[in-house]
Amino acid sequence: MFEKLSLIEKRFEEISHKMMDPAVFEDPAVYRDLTIEHNALSEIVSCFAEYKKALAQFEEAKEMLSEGGLDAEMKALASEQLDESRTLTEQLREQLRILLLPKDPNDQKNVIIEIRGGAGGEEAALFAHSLFRMYSMYAESEHFTIEVLSLNETELGGIKEISFSVSGAGAYSKFKFESGVHRVQRVPETESQGRVHTSTVTVAVLPEAEEVDFQIDPADLQIDTFRSSGAGGQHINKTESAIRITHLPTGTVVECQDERSQFKNKEKAMKVLRSRLYEQKVAEQNAQIASERKSQVGTGDRSERIRTYNYPQGRLTDHRIGFTSYRLASMLDGDLNELFNALITADQAEKLASAEQE
Repeated sequence: MFEKLSLIEKRFEEISHKMMDPAVFEDPAVYRDLTIEHNALSEIVSCFAEYKKALAQFEEAKEMLSEGGLDAEMKALASEQLDESRTLTEQLREQLRILLLPKDPNDQKNVIIEIRGGAGGEEAALFAHSLFRMYSMYAESEHFTIEVLSLNETELGGIKEISFSVSGAGAYSKFKFESGVHRVQRVPETESQGRVHTSTVTVAVLPEAEEVDFQIDPADLQIDTFRSSGAGGQHINKTESAIRITHLPTGTVVECQDERSQFKNKEKAMKVLRSRLYEQKVAEQNAQIASERKSQVGTGDRSERIRTYNYPQGRLTDHRIGFTSYRLASMLDGDLNELFNALITADQAEKLASAEQE
């Protein structure tokens, strides 16, 4: 591990030197790639520096005690330094092991989240709205930016389906464990007998793919326009602004509506389409690497029931990691750090266990 860390430290210094080169600074693409790598390595290099400092203090205290001839006060100080530096060294070593785990290449990307009402009719649509509100409030607390890409609402204020982007450094790393089936247990407002109903909502989390990540051949696209307020179909009215894009090789269909701008709708639809196709490509690659799939909490199976929101008990349970909290109300208001940190920690623990077995 020490040798690997030394190589990372050397690479970090090389990047820092390159970023000061005017020629590199004038090339946006190269400078962006170097900045991303620099940021990715900076935490490891900083932790390694602290580790070496703690290790030096440990060796110094150990040497002082081995020499003997110390008075009682100096011996006590050396013993205290030995214990403190030993504890700190062990903590930093464990932290470095986690930092050296293979990184998800999508972690720093923006994210596109798709929420759809499942079993439960109008009640499922109302809970889909609650989930969108929860994610929006969390994103705001983390200073992320949200943009609604497409929205299909019900008459009672529920959401049949919504796609929205969350932009900001590390957005995908925060939301990537949300894909799956979310189950809600509560008494619907329309229930006169006070009975608890169970409904489901599906969530899909897609890393936002840029053009450099995934190229789409324009010849593979069928682009239709239709009225935003209508049921769809192709028309000749020049005021039509809604866009439907079909990727012919895969049959993937994306629709976006924004009465103000057809161009903006097309731009949004392409963003979603590119991300969906990129996700399919990544899923195919992951399917070929069974060992990697076993070392993940779960980041993509839309049929997997991942969580239950029980309103009568004020309880949220994540079934993948056995996490239970009775702070349902505050979590629905966007206070998700405890849950998200538990998911990240569980994923890291599984990856560490997998690495040790190898």
